[in-house]
Amino acid sequence: MIPIKPIPATSNASDAVGQNRQNKPTALSEMPALVQQNYLSPGAINLQSLPPLSLYIHFPWCVKKCPYCDFNSHEVKNQFDESAYLDAVRTDLEAALPMIWGRKIYTIFIGGGTPSLMSAAGLDRLLSDVRTLLPIDSAAEITMEANPGTFEAEKFKQYRLSGINRLSIGIQSFNSRHLSALGRIHNGDEAQRAIAIAQENFDNFNLDLMFALPEQTLAEAMSDVETALRFDPNHLSLYHLTLEPNTYFAKFPPAIPDDDLSAEMQDQIQARMASAGYEHYEVSAFAKPGKASRHNLNYWNFGDYLGIGAGAHSKLSFPNRIIRQVRHKQPKMYMDAAKSGNVIQESHEIAKDELAFEFMLNALRLNQGFDTSLFYERTGLLLNSIETALNQAEARKLIFRDHLKIQPTELGRRFLNDLQQMFL
Repeated sequence: MIPIKPIPATSNASDAVGQNRQNKPTALSEMPALVQQNYLSPGAINLQSLPPLSLYIHFPWCVKKCPYCDFNSHEVKNQFDESAYLDAVRTDLEAALPMIWGRKIYTIFIGGGTPSLMSAAGLDRLLSDVRTLLPIDSAAEITMEANPGTFEAEKFKQYRLSGINRLSIGIQSFNSRHLSALGRIHNGDEAQRAIAIAQENFDNFNLDLMFALPEQTLAEAMSDVETALRFDPNHLSLYHLTLEPNTYFAKFPPAIPDDDLSAEMQDQIQARMASAGYEHYEVSAFAKPGKASRHNLNYWNFGDYLGIGAGAHSKLSFPNRIIRQVRHKQPKMYMDAAKSGNVIQESHEIAKDELAFEFMLNALRLNQGFDTSLFYERTGLLLNSIETALNQAEARKLIFRDHLKIQPTELGRRFLNDLQQMFL
């Protein structure tokens, strides 16, 4: 964490950009005057230190939009202008530098969309730009999402040489019938071939699987898990299919397993993952010891993240306030906005009376809970400000707490939405 120092007058932004390109940490006292005026003036809270900072980079294109997907992804009609998009991303990052002055990046996540549509040269350029502009921790976790329908052995070898050290592969299922129902562009055999290519180049990878799929049986759900385990991944993300608003599945709902069958799938999956030696550390995340996603842990511990690229979200802390930002979502609009110097579509300060809920919304996803000191550290609020809600949650046996830790119970994890809403 970065201790906060006094803030005198400062130099201009262009001088500071030059300093940051040399990866020389810059004190908060040297941040550009405009940032001081807008974000470092007295505010509603008083943070003693800033949390760790992550970088998220969004790649907005897919070969095909899946019917369950509510992410900011856009089908490639003919082709996309990779060079123009990477130009916009660099411009976006340069403009954002004053907001994160002197802060080191500890994790990077390239998500989408389908980032593995990027050429090897494009990915290399992207990471080169990031390294030029930002101080990156020498042990940074650098993850890229990839879909099996876009795997090429040589390209993924180059991704690794460019600096990607963790891969997250969107398998979803190994069953070709279910993959077709989900609108995926790969089949079961291609999913297994993709993992084999990943294993040749990466020693740290995650597999995304979904369960409670249209017409899926319990045996089929467990078969997917068993197939995934045979590849011995460091990390598995196992998601319950949900029919998100504004998706094709929300408009035309498929026949999915009922609540009882879905719950049985979930229980058996959790038991099997435990027997295989994986820690169930977050609602949908399972990892071998020491292999939890550091990037996602930073989200769940209410850390900071700068999001660049079309539709990317940011959460950034300053001494007296915490802000959220959203970039323009449509790729063309985003690229045009980058040229005009205004990629931010929405920006707002998190109100003081919303901070507790935002913190708990994230931290209660962690099965081991969080240290009580973290609440004050990340929000600037005293823990007694949520004492009433904590007492109610404890009385309903939804949390366990002592003077060191607050942790959701098994019942609290099962009724997590109800538990989180108690802090609204």
